[in-house]
Amino acid sequence: MELHDLSLRQLRDGLHKRDFSAVELTQTLLKRIHILNPQLNAFVTITENEALAAAAKADDRLAAGENGLLLGLPLAHKDIFCTADVRTTCGSKMLEHFVAPYDATVVARLAAEGMVTLGKLNMDEFAMGSSNETSHFGPVCNPWDRSMVPGGSSGGSAAAVAAGLVPVATGTDTGGSIRQPAALCGITGVKPTYGRVSRFGMIAFASSLDQGGPMARSAEDCALLLNVMAAHDPRDSTSHPAAASDFLRGLDRPLQGLRVGVPEEFFGEGLDPEVAAAVQAGIAELERQGAVIQSIRLPNNPHAVSTYYVLAPAEASSNLSRFDGVRYTHRSAHIEDLTDLYKQSRYEGFGAEVRRRILVGTYVLSAGYYDAYYRKAQQVRSLIREDFRRAFAEVDVIVGPTTPGPAFPLGAKNDDPVAMYLADIYTIAVNLAGIPAVSLPCGLTQSGLPIGMQLMGDYFADDLLLNVAHRYQQETEWHLKRPQLAVGEA
Repeated sequence: MELHDLSLRQLRDGLHKRDFSAVELTQTLLKRIHILNPQLNAFVTITENEALAAAAKADDRLAAGENGLLLGLPLAHKDIFCTADVRTTCGSKMLEHFVAPYDATVVARLAAEGMVTLGKLNMDEFAMGSSNETSHFGPVCNPWDRSMVPGGSSGGSAAAVAAGLVPVATGTDTGGSIRQPAALCGITGVKPTYGRVSRFGMIAFASSLDQGGPMARSAEDCALLLNVMAAHDPRDSTSHPAAASDFLRGLDRPLQGLRVGVPEEFFGEGLDPEVAAAVQAGIAELERQGAVIQSIRLPNNPHAVSTYYVLAPAEASSNLSRFDGVRYTHRSAHIEDLTDLYKQSRYEGFGAEVRRRILVGTYVLSAGYYDAYYRKAQQVRSLIREDFRRAFAEVDVIVGPTTPGPAFPLGAKNDDPVAMYLADIYTIAVNLAGIPAVSLPCGLTQSGLPIGMQLMGDYFADDLLLNVAHRYQQETEWHLKRPQLAVGEA
C-alpha cells in the first residue's frame, strides 16, 4: 500500500520500525497535496517549510527512543483554529490576512505530541454553511465526484482526508459540521460531548454549540486523535474537568446486549431511499453482532432546525460583533466617518450567508422579539434535551442516518437557504443537547456517492460510540473504500 493509503496506526508502526522517516512521509503527502489540491481546493494554506522542520524534529525524537502514539504523524487543521505565525482566515475575507499570536489549545496539544501540521483547511465562512460553498476562497470539491459538494462547514477537512492528502484532520461541529461532511465524503467524524475538547483559540460561531473533534477514515484513528484533543483546559470556562479519557481502551468490546434505539422520526418523509436502505443494513449488522434493536421516539426532533436557526444566529450576532474593521480585520478603503467604517468594513468583509445570520440573530435578540423567538427557542431546546434523557434511560446508543441524502451538486441549493439548512436535519439536535455523536460510512449509492450512518450517545459516552463504530468497521469495508481521484491521479 502507498503511504497515503495507510491508517494512522499503520503509519505510526512504520515510523517506529524505521520503514520510512517522518520527513519522507511529510514529503510524500506534500507532493500529493500540490498535485490534488488545485482540483479539490481543500487547503487554504500549505505550511511546507514548517512541516518539514517539524518532521525533522520528530525524527530526532524517534531516534532518541521516544515512542509517542502520534509522534511524527501528519495532520491538517480546519482554518478556524488559531495557529501562531500562520494565518487563520475562518474562510472569510474579514480575516484573510489575520495571523494569530498564539496556538489554539487543540493545536498546541497535538504539536506537543509531535504531530506535523501540513496546513490549514478550507471551510464555510465562519463555519456557517452545509456545503463549503460560502468560503471566501471558493468551494471545496468532493473527491468522489468533483461536481458535488463535500458538505460543510468542515468540508476541507473531510475532502482532504477522503482524498488521502492527510490521514487525519481537525474539524468543528456546531450543527453537524463534522458529521455531515464526513458522511458526504465517506469518512469517520466525531462530534464529542460538549466540553470534552477545549474551545480556546477556536474562533467562535455559536459558543453554546461549537465543539472541536477529529476526522479520519476510521473510528480507531479518530480515537487516537481524540485521546490528545480531549482534556480539561482552564482557559476555556466550558471545558469539563473530566474531559480526558482513554478512548482506545474499550474499542474492542463486543456489542452483545447493546441496546440500540432507532428513532421513528428519522425514517420518514424526506429521507432518500438509498440512504434509508444503507442505514437499515448498518443497523442489521449491529444486530448481527448481538445488539438489541428497538424503536424509540424523539418527538421534538422535527423542531430542531427551526430552534437552531434562532439560537445559533443569535450567538453569532454577538460573537461576530468584534469584527469591526478597527483592529485586525478587513478595513474598507471607502469610508467617510467612524460609522461608515463599521458599516462598509463589515459589509465588504462578510459574505452573504454570514450577513444573513447576523441580521437574523440581531432581530431575535432585539427588544420586542426576544421573548417571542429567543426565549421560546431556549424552551424548545430544553424539550429536545429531555427527549434524549428519556431515550437514554431505555437504550445505550441511538442510530440513524447522518444526512437525508448523499452529496448534492455544487450550486444546487445556493438560492434556497431553507433547503440548505435541512441538510442538517438529523445532526442539529445533538448540538442543542450537547451529547456526543459519530458519523461513519455505511454504503454507496448506485452512482458511487458515500452514505453515512450516525451514532448518538448519552453525555460522555464518546468511548462507547467509538467502540460501536470500531466494531462495525471491523466487520465491514465501507471505511476502506477510496474515491477514484485519490487512487488514480497522484
